[in-house]
Amino acid sequence: MPRRLSVTVEHFPLAKEFRIARGAKTEAVVVTCEIVDEYGRGWGECVPYARYGESVESVVAEIESIRAEIEGGASRDTLGRLLKPGAARNALDCALWDVEAKSTSRSVGAMICGETPRPIETAYTISLGEAGDMAAAARASGRGLLKVKVGTGNDLERIRAVHAAARGARLILDANEGWRAETIRQHMLAAAAAGAVLVEQPLPAGDDAILAEIPHPVPICADESVHATADLQSLVGRYDYVNVKLDKTGGLTEALRLVARARELGFGVMVGCMVGTSLAMAPAVLLAQTAEFADLDGPLLLKHDRRHGLTYAQTLVSPPARKFWG
Repeated sequence: MPRRLSVTVEHFPLAKEFRIARGAKTEAVVVTCEIVDEYGRGWGECVPYARYGESVESVVAEIESIRAEIEGGASRDTLGRLLKPGAARNALDCALWDVEAKSTSRSVGAMICGETPRPIETAYTISLGEAGDMAAAARASGRGLLKVKVGTGNDLERIRAVHAAARGARLILDANEGWRAETIRQHMLAAAAAGAVLVEQPLPAGDDAILAEIPHPVPICADESVHATADLQSLVGRYDYVNVKLDKTGGLTEALRLVARARELGFGVMVGCMVGTSLAMAPAVLLAQTAEFADLDGPLLLKHDRRHGLTYAQTLVSPPARKFWG
């Protein structure tokens, strides 16, 4: 049976508006790749991200540009030479992992974890808003690890309000490049006073040299500043952690390399996500088995997830069932 590729654009409404420093959204728009061969179906999902110059149309076009190679039997290693890191490569890479698992009767978890993957704790995201609204959301969440969206000119009141309302939850403050050199010190001190465990991407990528010169009272994590393994060396001395997202690395294959190299360089690891369905989270849950932090709550922000998706119970997310992915 010849290999066949299909590409689909899908829309998943959010349970409520999701806002970060760069804007707001009310739905997750994802691109899904399905590869079918004699062994069965493999599938993968990506989320095109405008911040990285991507659109649904550009991602679909990238995938279609190598249809012949994929249907001709291209491997994951070949894929890495055909497409740059990004969303398009991620959907194809994850679909190829799923196909490989079906053809070998060995789960992706067994291939990359070396042991049975376990449920892991995931952060739950508090959307950017007025301080009182964010505090109310933190109080109602009932979660032990909160990722709090900040990134305005003055987030001091937001940080204090969420800390006071969070009932002892650990806080990750995610500025999405929204702070500036003249405000970062006061925000970092506020983060420390709130007992935050991590501050994520406080300054714009490419404008973060000051991070090597100022104290880190709370560890600082790179997100927009790191995409693939080659980016890591330039971050030494500026960041303490790196946020690994499959839509940035171009899939699980490169993400595994990035994590290994990050460990060699002394970085801590966070595994994150865009706002997507359980199909996007499934490989990331396996990647996150050894990470210090995981932020894989995308499906919790949707009105409806995919059928037979991941199981979320209190603060934990379980690895994917093989009938779903991997």
